[in-house]
Amino acid sequence: MTLHDTIRLIGDQALDASRKMVNLSTKRKNTILNAMADALDQQRDLLKEANAQDLAQATAIGLSASMLDRLTLTDARIDNMIKGVREVARLPDPVGKKLWKRTRPNGLVIEKKRVPLGVIAIIYESRPNVTADAAVLCIKTSNAVILRGGKEALHSNLAIARALREGGASAGLPKHALQLIETIDREAVRELVQLDDRVDVVIPRGGESLIRAVVENARVPVLKHYRGVCHVFVDATGDLKQAINIVENAKCQRPGVCNAMETLLVHQDAAAAFLPMLAALAVRRKVELRGCAATRKLLPSCKPATEEDWSTEYLDLILSVRVVKDVKAAISHINTYGSHHSDAIVTADASSAKRFLKEVDSAAVYVNASTRFTDGGEFGMGAEMGISTDKLHARGPMGLEELTTYKYVVTGNGQIR
Repeated sequence: MTLHDTIRLIGDQALDASRKMVNLSTKRKNTILNAMADALDQQRDLLKEANAQDLAQATAIGLSASMLDRLTLTDARIDNMIKGVREVARLPDPVGKKLWKRTRPNGLVIEKKRVPLGVIAIIYESRPNVTADAAVLCIKTSNAVILRGGKEALHSNLAIARALREGGASAGLPKHALQLIETIDREAVRELVQLDDRVDVVIPRGGESLIRAVVENARVPVLKHYRGVCHVFVDATGDLKQAINIVENAKCQRPGVCNAMETLLVHQDAAAAFLPMLAALAVRRKVELRGCAATRKLLPSCKPATEEDWSTEYLDLILSVRVVKDVKAAISHINTYGSHHSDAIVTADASSAKRFLKEVDSAAVYVNASTRFTDGGEFGMGAEMGISTDKLHARGPMGLEELTTYKYVVTGNGQIR
């Protein structure tokens, strides 16, 4: 069987499974998820053996220490994976939820209800725990799922998927509701994202190059975020002590994540007081500063920022800094160079805050808080599939509700038009 035929068969099987998934009750799905968690626990030695194979191969080809860390499955990480599955089982089920109901003058009763998307394909990179996270979110929302992980985690992903399938099957999970593409051939991704008659949506999780490759080849709708170029703007009226705490958290807590700040904007009337505070923070936290001319005039040791810096997602302890005239200029900068992810203003001026919230075109906008809160768990959504910078069909953190669509259920008693 050719690769083309293999991927189409996987799509056929997923489509068939998706039609069975819609009949699962919430109670049945939760039983399935808890059985999956049990299987992960029971098979943890097999998971660690498979992970050891991946680590040995990754070490041999010279993957960095940070990449090896992302790849490693320790007992603690397996415990967290199991905990995550059980937490999803406890979350409210959005499927079947009534969004609204109305009765028309002719007596027709129309209800708008949440339903599964159908078949979801998820393409992701090194972290093997994503296999469990992605699978259980799809199962909870009555979707069939096709997973395609990174080659560096192949053995780990296979072992996790096998445990999930075996545990799920023992509790009534339809066959082929959870499938993992086993080949590392990149052509498999192209074949998968062109199954527009079998797959309803593709969700890529990884670096910008992966996401662009998916988008360029896809005939299936893609939920994505390219980059997280997030901003904090310190307004003239902002509490500077509060501002420096927000800046430190947004930049330094976890610099390698998509909701970390990459560019700091400072109102010209606050620059003389605030930038020395920033310089002290940069020394203490070992942050490299790259600034505009006005920034460098106040901080001569700051490196010059280039045009490219304003749109760069560093994912590191590097920060671009720009002094701007006012809130209008800050908004213009964000809408020009940002990635529509998460942006914050620190201000005591209600009118500036209102304008910022209204005019900044991003998935999450903040007043006097860190951009690091853009996260499904922090938003009270429980687990998340990722963060979308698209506007259709989901935007921001993608939780269970974002893995559903809706249908109209219309009940009549013989009405004709």
